Amino acid sequence: MELGVGDSVAIQVYGQPDLAATVYVSDDGTIPVGLVGAVKVIGLSPSEAAHRVEDALRDGNYLVNPHVSMTVTQSRSQRVTVLGEVKNPGRYQIESNTTIFDLLAQAGGTTQASSEVVYLVRREKDGSTQRYPINLKGLGDGGHIPTETLLGGDSLFVPHADTISVMGEVKNPNSYPLEPGMTVMQALARAGGITDRGSSSRIQIVRRLENDKFVTLKAEMTDVVKPNDVIRVKQSIF
Repeated sequence: MELGVGDSVAIQVYGQPDLAATVYVSDDGTIPVGLVGAVKVIGLSPSEAAHRVEDALRDGNYLVNPHVSMTVTQSRSQRVTVLGEVKNPGRYQIESNTTIFDLLAQAGGTTQASSEVVYLVRREKDGSTQRYPINLKGLGDGGHIPTETLLGGDSLFVPHADTISVMGEVKNPNSYPLEPGMTVMQALARAGGITDRGSSSRIQIVRRLENDKFVTLKAEMTDVVKPNDVIRVKQSIF
């Protein structure tokens, strides 16, 4: 994590107990250090900030070979924005070990209309913005965020779930959330399966094209379903 304004850090200097202190990062991005005064640490990791304090002690001829450790005791600068299909969108404070699930819990959880795939939006050190898709179902099964931990300044976007409709000779015709890679067979299973009057060889997909026109396709069980598709199961002709 990077240090920011308001963070509280504990400084320890090996062999120099008088220099031990717990201080706050001030509005100008510095911390007060015994003997040397203000040292700029904003934007640095705790270990990088510790090295900078070592340099200040050495360059000022206060200590010959200082060894400094620095730990964050309270993080006030590390906030993440949560947007979209959560009960309480807003900005939330995070710690170094805050997980996606922890953050969603702070936001009151996702709504019934939320997608299982959410997006972590992060501004990288080179100034570029990256968008990482995260499957919440996969996380629960041991999946990992592509970038180790949440960082201050991140945004988490929970989109509205794409849906499909399953109609005709199925046990529970209705609209259902579209899962990543969902096939016609999986969609039919979500709808309770085909009724005794339905035919597995007479299934159609009504799909809306980019030009807002509709096309009707003969469906195979292994076909991958797209957002807003309507799957229609016809009666058996025998």
